[in-house]
Amino acid sequence: MTAGSTGKGGVDRSEGFGERLLGVLLDRAHEMPPQLIAPLIAEEVAGVGGRDVSILLQDYGQLTLVPLPGTGLTVGEPEPISASHAGTAFLRATPVEVSHADGVRMYLPLLDGSDQVGVMALTLDTVDDDDRRLLRRLAGLVADMLVTKHGYTDRFFQARRLEPMSVAAEIQWSLLPPLAMSVPQVAVAGILEPAYQVAGDSFDYALNDDILHMATIDAMGHGLDAATMATVAIGAYRHARRADIGLAEIYTFMDRAIAEQFGPDHFVTAQMMRLNIATGHLQWVNAGHPAPLLIRTHEVVQQLESATTLPVGFGGEQPQVSELALQRGDRVLCFTDGLIEEREAGGEQFGEEQLIDWVNRIERTQEGVRAVVRSLSHALKEERGGRTSDDATLFLIEWRGGEADHLATLK
Repeated sequence: MTAGSTGKGGVDRSEGFGERLLGVLLDRAHEMPPQLIAPLIAEEVAGVGGRDVSILLQDYGQLTLVPLPGTGLTVGEPEPISASHAGTAFLRATPVEVSHADGVRMYLPLLDGSDQVGVMALTLDTVDDDDRRLLRRLAGLVADMLVTKHGYTDRFFQARRLEPMSVAAEIQWSLLPPLAMSVPQVAVAGILEPAYQVAGDSFDYALNDDILHMATIDAMGHGLDAATMATVAIGAYRHARRADIGLAEIYTFMDRAIAEQFGPDHFVTAQMMRLNIATGHLQWVNAGHPAPLLIRTHEVVQQLESATTLPVGFGGEQPQVSELALQRGDRVLCFTDGLIEEREAGGEQFGEEQLIDWVNRIERTQEGVRAVVRSLSHALKEERGGRTSDDATLFLIEWRGGEADHLATLK
């Protein structure tokens, strides 16, 4: 009997059955070692009539969904994000069902909050609405378990690696917040390249009540020196941000931290922003980055030129804070200079003009900030001949407005 069936006497017990199933999973997972998560998931899926369970995790390059090995799981070939049913479920954060002769193959996004962890794939003989509801909830619980347990083991990190990773990149990945976040009023997504060799670039964000804080940074140099500076810069940014001070004061704090730690010959370029997600009021300080792009109705309408200050560490004067009132649906794209200063095969710089042209193309073909950032990063890298001699960062913000209070109301 599946989760969506009716028991004896014609009483629909799907909700009660599902509640017990998920409760057992939650109770057993608390003290379970990471290597037993896979067989537990396979057992629970079998309990609802499912089979051939796969857990697919995004690789660091954001190109492929790779299978997580484990007892009870089906381990097949990696699946391309851009051209597979699993990739569609991942990018759109919505289940995908594919009918086969032996049943229905379901691809369920594994969402940690709104960040896509990966995809759970399984096969059922038939699927009804009760099954869909239960499996959606099961996928949410599985995602939470994977996120919790990944801090106790290296196995999930190892599964996601398709190339050797430098020590500097290891440090940078450990610094990053989730690559994407989406709430009713705002969505963000970021990407770093080259994923397995990145050193000095990083980004950070936090949503504190109605204020979204965001920063992108680019530490001078390469390798461990750049990664060390980036670590200090992000740490100083977070410390200052959590002290609830303004953007100009955050810049000053970061500037002093870099100067005191590394001396006058080292610097970090940075872009820091605050967005009121209730009103759309955007503020930013530019410390040596290219001007962000304002995207409206899927087209770049202007570069957000502003007074710039010296890079962090050079002791610039208190910076001028720029301001802009966003319209609902507006997107703001921040990026580091590694994206536009890369040399093409003919020796010319890639440049902002080509970047804007590609942004307009991708905006017309992709939905959602994460899909746009991912597609844009990979298209730009391919257009530049597949070379990335410098780190490059993309970070996209979409302001939607509205409210989210209804999510706290139980119905």
